[in-house]
Order: sequence, then structure tokens, then C-alpha cells
Amino acid sequence: MSEDLKSELRAKALDVGFTACAVTHPGAIPLAPERLAEFIKAGHHGQMGWMADRMAWRGNPSALWPEARSIIMLAESYTPDHNPLDLLALREHGVISVYAQGRDYHDVVKKRLKRLGRWLIERAGGEIKVFVDTAPVMEKPLAEAAGLGWQGKHTNLLSRDLGNWFFLGAIFTTHALPTDTPAEGHCGSCRACLDICPTNAFPAPYKLDARRCISYLTIEHHGPVPEELRAKMGNRIYGCDDCLAVCPWNKFAAEASEVKYAARDGIIAPDLAELAGLDDAGFRARFSGSPIKRIGRGRFVRNVLYAIGNSGSPRLRPVAQGLCDDADAVVADAAQWAVARLA
Repeated sequence: MSEDLKSELRAKALDVGFTACAVTHPGAIPLAPERLAEFIKAGHHGQMGWMADRMAWRGNPSALWPEARSIIMLAESYTPDHNPLDLLALREHGVISVYAQGRDYHDVVKKRLKRLGRWLIERAGGEIKVFVDTAPVMEKPLAEAAGLGWQGKHTNLLSRDLGNWFFLGAIFTTHALPTDTPAEGHCGSCRACLDICPTNAFPAPYKLDARRCISYLTIEHHGPVPEELRAKMGNRIYGCDDCLAVCPWNKFAAEASEVKYAARDGIIAPDLAELAGLDDAGFRARFSGSPIKRIGRGRFVRNVLYAIGNSGSPRLRPVAQGLCDDADAVVADAAQWAVARLA
């Protein structure tokens, strides 16, 4: 019965829009607590205090929900139709991470997870809980244990069939489903993702210091970014895709099928001067329904001003000057830095 149910589940997962589906169990990541503790002890989590606060749940899925007997891991592709690295040369324009160019993936993936979960309950009973990057669940180690892929040297999940452009979601269930074989790594001697990082955020292969990662700096980091890292951020204003985009396994990347992940109008390489002029209401209107909205106008315009400072464009100096006395002290600091750099 369980094998048949699993086969039906996988077919249904593809039917509702997921790219891949695999199963593991709550005890499948025994090394996760130790590795997480090492990450936190080194301070590599930066200002993300919630990672340290909920370590017991994050490192042990059974602690999060003791009744769970299986974990269904789902992948959903969002492969871009352009090379994000090409946009880095457009210095008067900003670069937004591919995952944030369309609708908020949290909403899209969670709806799909709930749809699949309802089907499972109607088909076989039991209980479920769904998670997509908003709870203390270590999705990447669990996905590796389920066989969806392996964590590459850039710490992101990689797949021989999907590349590395895909979201992860999890369904915890009280059903005891047959598990899949864990994935093996296939990075070999390749260092492309490590060598391309503009801020040297990888102290070693398979290890990330978030405090130097541009994705962390532009999204999670509050306050001014350390000055020695600002110039290295280039025109990246929300996230960074360099280590993902350079991976050779992307030649096998699955095409994105969800139209909600398609880039909105004006979000691929938007004009920096226009973005710098957004007030709070304009920012919220511009990024309604986007994951960008959650960082707020202040942090976003801070990032835009760092990009302006890195642009080398005299045209943008007056734009930065106009924000040197902004009510947000962090924005004002970024504006003053940009003006000085362009001078």
C-alpha cells in the first residue's frame, strides 16, 4: 500500500506543478545539528539571530513535530530565460536576484504544498504540516537526504537533472512512506562558484560566511553595510545569483513552468535613479506581492545607493545628493558614501 501511495503521490506532485518529489524521514540528517552549531559558533549567521534561537528545532525535524514519520521534499524550478551575469555590466541599472523578479515564491509554493497535502489526506488520511522557508526546517539537508540533489560547494542544492534554479518545499506527514536514496555529490574539482564570489563569502568549499554574502547583506543585514564590502556589491540591489549562475550543472536546468515566476515588467535591470526616488508608499506599491517588499524602503534604497556609488556615472551623483539628508539615517549614510565615491 505504501509503495502504491508513494507512486501516486509523486504523480500528483508533478500534476499540481512541482518539478520533482522525493521522500526521506525525520532522522535522516544526524550531522545537521553539529554542522549548524559550528556555523553559529563561528558567527557566520550574522544578524540572523532566529537561526541560533531555534537550533533545537532546526537541527532535528522530530523535535519540530514528533508525530511526523516521513518528510516529502518537493522541488519547483524557476530557471531564468536570461543569464543574470550579463546584467552586471549595466552599471546604471540594478540587478535583482532571479527568484525575486516575479511573485513571492513563499505564497506560490505554499499553495501548491497545501493542495498536494489535501490530496494526501483525502486519499489516505493521516495528518500533515507544510513548510516553505518560513519555519526552522533545514530544507537543503533534507532534500539531499531524499535524493533531490546535493549541497554544492556554494552550499545551495544542485541536481544533475534540474541544475540549481529551484525552490524547495516540505510536507511532514504521519504516514510512513518508503524513503528514497540520498544523493551523492558531483562537484568534483570544480571551483566556479567559489571563485566568482565578489566578496569571498566562502571560507572553504561547502562553507558560507553569510556576513560576506551579498544576498545576506542586501536582504537580511540591518544598518550600514561595512565599507570594505560596499564596492564589491556592484549593482546588485537585492540578492546575488553569481554562484548559482556560473554552475556548469545548469546546462541541465529544468525549464520553469509557473508563469508567476516570470519577471515583472521593469524589474530586470531597473533604472537606479528611478528606484532611488521611491518613497515608502511608492516602494510598497512597486513591490506589492514581491519578496522584495519585506525588507522595506530604507534597506532597499540603501542598496540602490551603494549601486549608484559603484556606477561611475556622473549622471547619478545628483540623485545621491538628493538623499544625503534622508530621514532614514542609513539611507543618508549610503547617499553620502555614493556622492563621495562618484566625486
